[in-house]
Amino acid sequence: MEISQAAIIDPSAAPAKAAAQTCADRTFSAMTVSQRVGQLFMGSVTPSAPDSKRIDLMRTYHVGSVFLAGRSKAGTTATKTLVDGLQAKADSVAGHRVGLLVSTDQEGGQVQVLSGPGFSTIPSALTQGSWTTSQLRSQAAVWAAQLKSAGVNLNLAPVADVVPASLGTANAPIGRYDREFGHTAATVAPHSDAFLAGSTQSGVLATLKHFPGLGYVRGNTDTTAGVVDTVTTSTSSSITPFKSGIDAGAPFVMISSATYSKIDAKNRAAFSSTVIQGLLRKTLGFKGVVISDDLGNAVAVKSVSPGDRAVKFLSAGGDVVLTVEPNLIPAMTTAVKSRMTQNATFSAQVNQSVHRVLNAKQKAGLLSCG
Repeated sequence: MEISQAAIIDPSAAPAKAAAQTCADRTFSAMTVSQRVGQLFMGSVTPSAPDSKRIDLMRTYHVGSVFLAGRSKAGTTATKTLVDGLQAKADSVAGHRVGLLVSTDQEGGQVQVLSGPGFSTIPSALTQGSWTTSQLRSQAAVWAAQLKSAGVNLNLAPVADVVPASLGTANAPIGRYDREFGHTAATVAPHSDAFLAGSTQSGVLATLKHFPGLGYVRGNTDTTAGVVDTVTTSTSSSITPFKSGIDAGAPFVMISSATYSKIDAKNRAAFSSTVIQGLLRKTLGFKGVVISDDLGNAVAVKSVSPGDRAVKFLSAGGDVVLTVEPNLIPAMTTAVKSRMTQNATFSAQVNQSVHRVLNAKQKAGLLSCG
């Protein structure tokens, strides 16, 4: 039997050739390093008062995702006009536009960014959690269809956090605003799953947050430094809603910026490979896109330089750095590129993250190689 020369030099040569390159692979190959790194960032745009300087800065740095932040009552039509303008400025690679992931916080109750004509007034998650799961699923599909009509393709919801009844509104980030579906994993998991299913049905990517849970803390990481969860372990029942959503195919998971002393006492979750690569990816089997909570203005990360925030999050296994302050993106991307030249492992991780983002975009119809 004759063995081909190629097989001797590289035993994997033949099978590798047989595996057809995906659209994401082809796009990745045609990108510059700056374009690749830009895919790992999400900067905010205020829909009620878009700042052209910030939008231009994000375009300069090839930022692949935007977050609509700050309340807008303009309605679906005006929002769609804004988003279409942003999409028109998205990068083209090898003659094909790489569309933007456009996200917002459309949970309901006190956390509903977009309202006005065409948008429902969404009740709080605590109210949603009192409905049947089939009712919630059908309502979530309606809300997601409204987002879709406004050009929004990614919702940073549902909140999968379990706030124990004993803590309730003393839980500053979630309970205080009725953002939880309920006080037990048995209530939260099916309702979070129903919200996810409704979003998926209407073609909007959903995001489970804030892994591994913000239900057992008192401080809000947006406004407080040193927030520590001393309760949650890797096997706590409060992890169940995340596990359930991941099993149901959730495309995105957002990581909390609190520290979990019983999981990794030394690092905030957003900077912890134990949390992201260990618990989320290996134990729970999550293969989708890992996005940070805000690493721009959040007080929880203020003591860490902007460049280090981005590098630490990506090193820990994260994929998309969310910063509500786009002016930090130059420092963040510079730090990431610098680390890529110094560290082959980090560089390989970055490339893997870019592929995850491009695959998510392809599924969302934002990337075509036709």
